[in-house]
Amino acid sequence: MTTSSDVIPDAPEAPDNELPSATLGGERKRSVEQLALLLFIIVPFLALLATVPLAWGWGVSWLDLGLMVFFYFLGCHGITIGFHRHFTHGSFKAKRPLKIALAIAGSMAVEGPLVRWVADHRKHHKFSDAEGDPHSPWRFGETVPALMKGLWWAHIGWLFDEEQTPQEKYAPDLVKDPAMRAISRQFVLWTIVSLALPPVIGGLVTWSWWGAFTAFFWGSLVRVALLHHVTWSINSICHAVGKRPFKSRDRSGNVWWLAILSCGESWHNLHHADPTSARHGVERGQLDSSARLIHWFEKAGWAYDVRWPSPSRIDARRTDGEGGSRRGKATAEAA
Repeated sequence: MTTSSDVIPDAPEAPDNELPSATLGGERKRSVEQLALLLFIIVPFLALLATVPLAWGWGVSWLDLGLMVFFYFLGCHGITIGFHRHFTHGSFKAKRPLKIALAIAGSMAVEGPLVRWVADHRKHHKFSDAEGDPHSPWRFGETVPALMKGLWWAHIGWLFDEEQTPQEKYAPDLVKDPAMRAISRQFVLWTIVSLALPPVIGGLVTWSWWGAFTAFFWGSLVRVALLHHVTWSINSICHAVGKRPFKSRDRSGNVWWLAILSCGESWHNLHHADPTSARHGVERGQLDSSARLIHWFEKAGWAYDVRWPSPSRIDARRTDGEGGSRRGKATAEAA
């Protein structure tokens, strides 16, 4: 049986001068790039935030925001812990109840069926930022216009590509698991559940149709849209800019301002340097809520064989080639 580690090779130990640049290169181009990214992701998000005070008192309440935050992080951790670190990369093993719960929570993020999501992501790692990658922002070249086109492709355009990743090739372990195959096929059901729960709760708490409507708008529609754009930003933004302290064979970078909303996924450079690591934010101060929850699952006995990064493994992947017990110890401590 093919496992996630079989289809996700470790990054090669390439010399520093062979590492691809994470930016377009040059201060002027970097400034243009940063401005374009600002317009691409930050401005719409700020516009969304601006609607909250405008709607306060008649179109949004603390209940609506509470439902939005709760279901956002439920679905986000279902994706990051379940679909990504567990099912795609085998960063830890899970007891059967936790495995099923993670599959359902990830499905409630409304990002596609489990098996398809995993197959696409394993293919992404096999061909990361090279020909065959389903969603590389560098697909059309390295000029600013090409990058803008590539960012759109990596962010959302690839979802409409007619070419489908063969699931039997990239996710045979899940195809052969009856429970995971069933949950994957029930994607429409879990989408309905995900969208219906906030208005049901909002309507019951407020005992009004208006309460159900606003809960649906914020807890269902806005929540799903925000989570989608944050997840897609890992494909687009984190493969275009960001710091690269670790050696990887692609252009993945760490983007700190996405860390909280992405539940730790935006520490993307370490992830591509060490795909099976259960923790992505390995430096001091790098928040990684997904790793924290995996740590709690391990303590509770629900997760086991967790692949926590050791100081020596982290240091071996640094671009500067320095050993670093001092730096490494701060990174590999329990999540």
